[in-house]
Amino acid sequence: MARAREAREWAQQHLRGIADSLITPFSGEHGDDIDYDAYRALVRYCLGDLDHDGLWLTSGLAEWWALTMDERKKLAEVSVDEARRVKPSAFLQVCTVALNAKDTVELTLHAQEIGADICYLQNPVMEAHGGPGMLEFFTYVADRTDIALGMFNSPSSGYQMTPAEVALVAEEIPAMCAIKDPATTPGHGIAVSQMIPGKLVMWDVSGSPSALYLAGYVQQGLQGPCILGGMAYLTETPSDKRYTNWFNLVLEGKLDEAREYYFNANVDGPGAHGLTYTELPQRPGYLTHFGSAFKYCAQLLGLPVGDYPHSRPPQVKLTDEQKGRIKAAYVHSGLLDS
Repeated sequence: MARAREAREWAQQHLRGIADSLITPFSGEHGDDIDYDAYRALVRYCLGDLDHDGLWLTSGLAEWWALTMDERKKLAEVSVDEARRVKPSAFLQVCTVALNAKDTVELTLHAQEIGADICYLQNPVMEAHGGPGMLEFFTYVADRTDIALGMFNSPSSGYQMTPAEVALVAEEIPAMCAIKDPATTPGHGIAVSQMIPGKLVMWDVSGSPSALYLAGYVQQGLQGPCILGGMAYLTETPSDKRYTNWFNLVLEGKLDEAREYYFNANVDGPGAHGLTYTELPQRPGYLTHFGSAFKYCAQLLGLPVGDYPHSRPPQVKLTDEQKGRIKAAYVHSGLLDS
């Protein structure tokens, strides 16, 4: 675990490689329970079978808003326990934003106590007073905890910090050492990296993150050498590690080879179904982490998702048309036989 005072040095050394954002496998008639055995199996699959480097836990893809405080704590405990058995060197990232600052502190302290490495604070989804409110919220948590912190500037929160607001948070809070930045404004991540060079490990996932890697952003210091919290485990298999192979070429600086491999191996093939993961016709323009879609991807690959393979309310269930699109993308990518 990285303490607040050593956060930035730790982040520069250890936030490297591929980390997977885990689904939450629900069970029971209405999905009111969690299949923790399935969850442990997912940890073993990502860190063992795929030999990925870290985990991104209890965040948007995991449907944090649908989990109780006790469930979020137990998921973190199970993850840390299983991960330390499978791959002690893995970097374990727990997302701890809640519907109020006090609960966020409680979850962050819990992650600190169980040995997580870093906690990420998504922009709060309750009413917040813009950039000053974000700084107030993050400062409240940092003053009451002693662990490395990161930002998650997610559009799903309803408010995206500007580069200047992100930079101010980093300047004011020494524990803040990384950012997952899917902001929708072009050039957002570049601006942050240039305003506060070396202070935040940047993972800019706006637009097409693969294009940033292929353009040499890591080599220019504009992008961290890491996937902080992605779905690589849903885009490759132990016998076809196309994503890992491509990303290793990027990190080695073999960009010409990486570009050729990226297209020849159809690395982004499973994502060719378009916006099923992120947008719904019922709410145009709003980014969502559609839990059922990710779980269906996992099902197609034979991974455990619990016996209730849907999201909890207020998310809706995946339609047959959406399932068809996702399956067709997997077949076309070659990860799934027709």
